[in-house]
Amino acid sequence: MQFKQQALLRQKLFVLASLAVGSLLYLVVRVGSLDRIQPVCPLEGRIGPRIPEQIPLRTLHFKRGLLHELRKGNATKEQIRLHNLVQQLPQAIIIGARKGGTRALLEMLNLHPAVVKASQEIHFFDNDQNYAKGIEWYRGKMPFSYPHQITIEKSPAYFITEEVPERIFKMNSSIKLLIIVREPTTRAISDYTQVLEGKERKNKTYYKFEKLAIDSNTYEVNTKYKAVRTSIYTKHLERWLKYFPIEQFHIVDGDQLIINPLPELQLVERFLKLPPKISQYNLYFNATRGFYCLRFNIVFNKCLAGSKGRTHPEVDPSVVTKLRKFFHPFNQKFYQITGRTFNWP
Repeated sequence: MQFKQQALLRQKLFVLASLAVGSLLYLVVRVGSLDRIQPVCPLEGRIGPRIPEQIPLRTLHFKRGLLHELRKGNATKEQIRLHNLVQQLPQAIIIGARKGGTRALLEMLNLHPAVVKASQEIHFFDNDQNYAKGIEWYRGKMPFSYPHQITIEKSPAYFITEEVPERIFKMNSSIKLLIIVREPTTRAISDYTQVLEGKERKNKTYYKFEKLAIDSNTYEVNTKYKAVRTSIYTKHLERWLKYFPIEQFHIVDGDQLIINPLPELQLVERFLKLPPKISQYNLYFNATRGFYCLRFNIVFNKCLAGSKGRTHPEVDPSVVTKLRKFFHPFNQKFYQITGRTFNWP
């Protein structure tokens, strides 16, 4: 009799253990396969109307699935209304600079539970055809979010395109603007490297960086070369300052974001008036990839695409020196305008 009772008890324990393991496996697969809304964390002190202190885990899983249906166009208007989801115009935009680390910055800010990112570059303000479609077309490209969350998009071409500052000003004159910069010569070489890779992928030839960056007639820096022009940060910023006060800009150090991202992200949190939520737990160094990856929670991690962190070609040291000497006075003016100094040569 006692033997039968022990056998029955073991059988019940086995069934319970199987159910627990099955539930855990389902949770891992479910979380990994659906679009993330936000990890569970307190939401006090956020922008907008007061909301519950915490969103339950099961609700997050359901909302994540709902967002997936919304993107496929399968969710009903009633579902959208019931769950209080909206498409908001961005309250902050990463406007550039190209190859400064705009994608990394956007993905890292998306770690914050009050931030929702646009997945793709919209190119609304720098593309005349897109801009002609109107502001509601632009809103329709934004992700669904809770009303209290901040929507952010990034399009690096905004920084250098002449028409963009006025167009953004007309949409929202109090918008927050994020500019991420790297040492100008390094950024120019990174810009060249991206274009070079695209040419090689199509089996096309391309000039060496030195030939593009230096005028073959004058042997001076070629300011007609786009990669050089983009790195003259102060020239572009001055155009933006005709519409927005400097207080609406925040400058992010793209070089530091690579090697020590957390302090830079904390500065952005303060600029956006967000409660400090991003911590060292959310960032871990991947030695294989050579840069930091993101940890949203215990089961959901993410690394940037393999195209990030390309190896730069060897560049003639004399050309590097010439470029750094050329950029130096522009850098000094950039420091003066922004109030942020970098250790650029």
